[in-house]
Amino acid sequence: MSESSIFLPQDLDVQVELPNGLRRLHQQNLLDLTPWHIMPRELALKRLQGLRQRYARKYVPFARRQDNDDLACFDPSLAQRIVVVHDFAAETTEARQQFPSFWDWLRAAVEDMISFE
Repeated sequence: MSESSIFLPQDLDVQVELPNGLRRLHQQNLLDLTPWHIMPRELALKRLQGLRQRYARKYVPFARRQDNDDLACFDPSLAQRIVVVHDFAAETTEARQQFPSFWDWLRAAVEDMISFE
């Protein structure tokens, strides 16, 4: 797993345990699930900084959707859940969808990939 492809502990202001599934996607270079894209570390850090400016919740983004401002994020206050945040939405309206686990989000992302044109 390349250092430039996933968060380092010093990158985050919250404690988040990255799921093994995300690590496996990086190891297998399965990062393009058009319309979803697993972000490289540099872009994820940039988006994280923007989220910190716009929202009180400490979202940690790891994937972006190319056709809108949706970001798949970890929310440390929600354990292993994945939250899809519509970035730039008004605070308290940004969380659009939740998934119980990373694998549940990935299944939905693959469904989006199948239906995306």
